[in-house]
Amino acid sequence: MISTTFLAVFGIAVLAYFTSHRRAVMIGGDRPAQLHSRPGQHGLLSAMWVLIVGWSVLVLGITLWAAIENASLTGLIQDRAPELNAIERELVLSDARSIASGGIASSTGELRSEVAAAVRSKESVRVWTTIVLALVLSVLAGWNIFRQVNTAFRARNRAERLTTWVLMAAAAVAVATTTGIVLSLISETVGFFSVLDWRIDKFLFGTNWTPLSGVHVGVLDPDRVGALPLFAGTLLITLIAMLVAVPVGLFAAIYLSDFAGPGLRAFAKPMLEILAGIPTVVYGFFAAITVAPWLRRFGEVTGLDIASESALAAGIVMGIMIIPFISSLSDDVINAVPQSLRDGSYGLGATKAETMRQVVLPAALPGIVSAVLLGISRAVGETMIVVMAAGQGANLTANPLEAVTTVTVQIVMLITGDTEATVAAGPAFSLGFTLFCMTLGMNIIAQRVVKKYREQYD
Repeated sequence: MISTTFLAVFGIAVLAYFTSHRRAVMIGGDRPAQLHSRPGQHGLLSAMWVLIVGWSVLVLGITLWAAIENASLTGLIQDRAPELNAIERELVLSDARSIASGGIASSTGELRSEVAAAVRSKESVRVWTTIVLALVLSVLAGWNIFRQVNTAFRARNRAERLTTWVLMAAAAVAVATTTGIVLSLISETVGFFSVLDWRIDKFLFGTNWTPLSGVHVGVLDPDRVGALPLFAGTLLITLIAMLVAVPVGLFAAIYLSDFAGPGLRAFAKPMLEILAGIPTVVYGFFAAITVAPWLRRFGEVTGLDIASESALAAGIVMGIMIIPFISSLSDDVINAVPQSLRDGSYGLGATKAETMRQVVLPAALPGIVSAVLLGISRAVGETMIVVMAAGQGANLTANPLEAVTTVTVQIVMLITGDTEATVAAGPAFSLGFTLFCMTLGMNIIAQRVVKKYREQYD
């Protein structure tokens, strides 16, 4: 129903556009120049207000009112069964929602049935009230602009100002989301280290990663949270991936930008970028079923001891996955270098290869660094390939032929395990915060490199 109402509000906005547009045309008559704003601007302002008002009501009904309803239901459960803890109350509420929607619950009982009846009642009131309010207020918003249309109405100025506020709101949402994520990471990380008596050294430099082993009553052992093997595995796989992706991607970009003919470029560039559209789970299967067995057989022939799940297999496949990111971005950056630089180099007698090496690549270096940084971020955050090809054991080693794991894999294992969420959240969020700090540091270094060479070649 709510999704249909979103479309209904959009339909009202379209209707508001044409009615306000038509009214402005009729008022202008044979002298449209007497209108302060064009008819289309009157219609645009009307449609924008309808969308803003209608969709805002729907979003508030989905989020804010739903949160209030959830708090009310949780209070009901607590009143009926005060002995339940927070996790058990959430489970009861989840089962009640499943019962109310006709789904299958993990358990049934008198409490769940009572809560399910309350869910049906409150949900019905919330949905229908939200729908009616959204439609009525949308129509009123459109009518308010429609009745103001006249020769002196400054629709253009209001539409531009409203657009500015919408863009500012979108930017604020992005900033608020980022801030919320960082604050949640910091909050859980502080809680985690407070449980460990602030033994940060044990976390950063310890070599034993079994945080949930022997956990009881929410107590974590500082000697079991050594994340050094996770960071080492992440850096090892990322290094292998970039050793594959950077040369191949950069050389492909150089060839396609300055050496390949138009026909070959038109064919090769889309084919190369198809790699970016392949799901990561497919890459994971490819690494586990094709690359890893091939490497193991190669090791048997050459006398190397290559594990069935190795960092090398995961790194190679991850590098193949990252190639189109680096290739496409580097190609765009190289093509953006002014032709005048190339012509000047050719005029001095340099060959095409010398021009590329000594003129074009230094000028395009800031963009290439950005492309490499994007590839590194993509490699650091990859999970599926590592799970399927590199293993899940926290093994501290620099040997790419052995099995390792990464930070993101361990975060997934902690969050999706059957351990109580309040216990598993601390190690998971601490890993995420540390990984965030590492990525932020790489960004700062890359920005300094970009700034240095951009000043030199601008």
